[in-house]
Amino acid sequence: MRQAGRYMADYRALRQRYSLLDICRTPELAVAVTLQPVDLIEVDAAILFSDLLLPLVPMGLQLDFVKGEGPAIENPIRSSADVARLQEYDPRQSLSFVLDAILLLRAELDGRVPLIGFGGAPFTLAAYAIEGGPSTNYARTKALMYSDPHAWHQLCDRFATLMGDYLQAQVAAGAQALQIFDSWAGALGRTDYREFAMPHTKKLFEALRTAGVPLIHFGVGTSAILPDLAEAGGDVIGVDWRQPLDQAWRAVGFDRGVQGNLDPCVLLGPLDRIFSAADEVLQRAQGCSGHIFNLGHGVLPSTPLEHVQQLARHVHEVSRAVPNP
Repeated sequence: MRQAGRYMADYRALRQRYSLLDICRTPELAVAVTLQPVDLIEVDAAILFSDLLLPLVPMGLQLDFVKGEGPAIENPIRSSADVARLQEYDPRQSLSFVLDAILLLRAELDGRVPLIGFGGAPFTLAAYAIEGGPSTNYARTKALMYSDPHAWHQLCDRFATLMGDYLQAQVAAGAQALQIFDSWAGALGRTDYREFAMPHTKKLFEALRTAGVPLIHFGVGTSAILPDLAEAGGDVIGVDWRQPLDQAWRAVGFDRGVQGNLDPCVLLGPLDRIFSAADEVLQRAQGCSGHIFNLGHGVLPSTPLEHVQQLARHVHEVSRAVPNP
């Protein structure tokens, strides 16, 4: 998840002056927000500040962010006719502001830490486009999947092609790793994931094989489909907090790295509880190569910044004391 956010005073100050879309579309602002956690927290990489849904806008979907509710699409996709009306575009032109931010960031970072770019997996982008915003049951998405699978696969195929081009452009601009977010894939059982999501996610990862950078595949609530996520692609598979790290890693396969998996809510507790929970994650990763310590999802807005800072410092201290396998 993006590192900057409402738990940071500097970010909140910027958001009082600019909308989320304004920040994303203004390279200098996106750079400033991306650098906030790099300057304040001992992170090992910078994560480009952008939004997962930006690629939907040049397709003709009208996106805004409603205070207290999140993203909202005024004209969501509900039929095969809606899929057919989507516009094609070159992300190097229509999303050039993202690429400009990456170019500026590489100069600003000057080798301090690597820069991670990101984009959405086809299923999650399609689900947002169909639901029109957040959902608890993804009923509209699944209704289209089941009732008009041809339109569904057309839509996801378009997203896979578009995201392949967009993410390749991020690498060309200077991104040194890529994270693919399939944030809503956990809403699917294994059978549906393999039929409706995996073919398109595979296509995206295959398109990125020549990018020459590490690829991270992230989802939430995906305990039941971790082997399928690994099969779909990615050098590193993100795991959330719903099962122990070592158990999740066995499901993924030890030929892959894993990222995770501290519960973000732990950061709302006292420091001794935070350190104890982090130590358990690190202990479960011992003896295996390829663990990226991270939260299982994004930092909650009510999280004290000091807790994030202390967690990063603690993980570094403990990790340096344990030799790599």
